[in-house]
Amino acid sequence: MSTTTPLSALPPVGRRVRAYFAPVNRAAQQPTIFDPSANGQFPLDAPPAPWIDLGWIENFARKSASKFGELVTGSPATTQFQLRESVDATVSFRFKAWSKLSMALASGSEHMNLIVPAAGGAANGSGSKGIAPVSLAAGSTATFLALAASDAAGFSAGSLVTCDVDYAGQTGYAGSGVSAAYVQSAAAVNNDPDYIRRVSFNVARVASVATTGTTGLALAQPLIAGVPASGMRVQPICGFVDREGGSFFQEWSALFVIAGQQNERILFHYPRLQAMAGSAEGASTLVAPLERIALDASFRALPVTDANDGAQVVCFRSFLPSPVTLV
Repeated sequence: MSTTTPLSALPPVGRRVRAYFAPVNRAAQQPTIFDPSANGQFPLDAPPAPWIDLGWIENFARKSASKFGELVTGSPATTQFQLRESVDATVSFRFKAWSKLSMALASGSEHMNLIVPAAGGAANGSGSKGIAPVSLAAGSTATFLALAASDAAGFSAGSLVTCDVDYAGQTGYAGSGVSAAYVQSAAAVNNDPDYIRRVSFNVARVASVATTGTTGLALAQPLIAGVPASGMRVQPICGFVDREGGSFFQEWSALFVIAGQQNERILFHYPRLQAMAGSAEGASTLVAPLERIALDASFRALPVTDANDGAQVVCFRSFLPSPVTLV
């Protein structure tokens, strides 16, 4: 038999806040739900799929914007009941690192890949017409893109690639794994066969290139859409671009974790977040004249229905007590 003598609970003390994001299926209106009862104590460096670790953030601030009213009856008038007139919440913070996903989340609008340009293409602010894509061969996985040897030779270790299907006139949400844009009409995107690859989140850095044996590209990270689907093709990209403007809103599920020093844990789960401000950056001096440039982000929470009781909610706050303290 084992026994323990619990200690009195102390105020939670955390060093930093860690951010995780997961895709929302926009077409099906289905967010990624985090279950704290099943996964609340996951290792911070290994979140459960499909959550993506975006590292430590700073200036984390969340605010309830819900409004309350009261029902007044009688003479003299007396408050008999309270009621909730509206449900709303916002959250803001600063990404310490720049990446495709952190840029997209902070921008609020379409986020594009800068496809390596074709010779003679007309200059354009979000990137000009790209070089031709190459087709995948059999045997591709989420971390290896099988290509013909001659096609693989056109890439180099350390380069970036985007892997997705051709645009073929479809309308609605576009992008494999993540709803990256909304296409109103083929004319709006110039019927460009590269358009989906231009907005796709299915991107990765090339770790190595094999031009003999099993030829293709080994990726330094798995593709967000998993094993490539039939018809996907690959193009090299040189970076990313977002814009101030446009009508599309990014929407993601979010999870913020504060790990306490006594092994307690506070979790904030927002099933649906949309950016409520355009692109913004903040600079802080390191050692003059060096400055660190970080991405400022602010979001509005949108509602989901809790399956346990049908309530409309915008955020779940969970607390997992320390195993050695009273509750």
